[in-house]
Amino acid sequence: MTLDRDRALALMHEYTPSDALRKHMYAVEIAMRAMATRSGEDPDDWGTVGLLHDFDYERFPNAAHAPDAEHPSEGVRILAELGAPEAWRQAILGHAAYTGVARETPMARALFGVDELCGFLVACALVRPSRSLTDLEPKSVLKKLKDKAFARGVSREDVRLGAEELGMPLDELIRFLLEALRPHESVLGLGQPG
Repeated sequence: MTLDRDRALALMHEYTPSDALRKHMYAVEIAMRAMATRSGEDPDDWGTVGLLHDFDYERFPNAAHAPDAEHPSEGVRILAELGAPEAWRQAILGHAAYTGVARETPMARALFGVDELCGFLVACALVRPSRSLTDLEPKSVLKKLKDKAFARGVSREDVRLGAEELGMPLDELIRFLLEALRPHESVLGLGQPG
């Protein structure tokens, strides 16, 4: 069975009732497509990994951060049964630092590098009067990252480490992701003033 985007999208919708989490996975899919293009890799392949990386999050929450149970391990077991490639499964396991799975491939490093930061960029946009990424600049994002009370669920350490593992200065990664996400604001529920 081929796990193409249509099948992956159906699986994500089956497991994820939350509109907010679905939008997060769309953002990571968009970011992963851009990262694949930048790396000379297959955007469909990387995008599907981005779309699926949290599909099991609501059904198998992992508050204890168990390294081999619940999210993302349970999702990876499901993906293995569906014939997902090993590289996809390793990248998805590696995006959760608590699994202890090393991020050895460009795909795995990209997923880790964009995941938390995509969520943070959307949070930054949502508190702007425009509710948009179009007028959001890296300088503003870096300032918000220093505010520990803002979007406190986002691991600043993972954001920093993600950029480091990608070999990109953090401000450059932020700019790259803003440029990738801006054309897709409507999919992400952005750009509509509240």
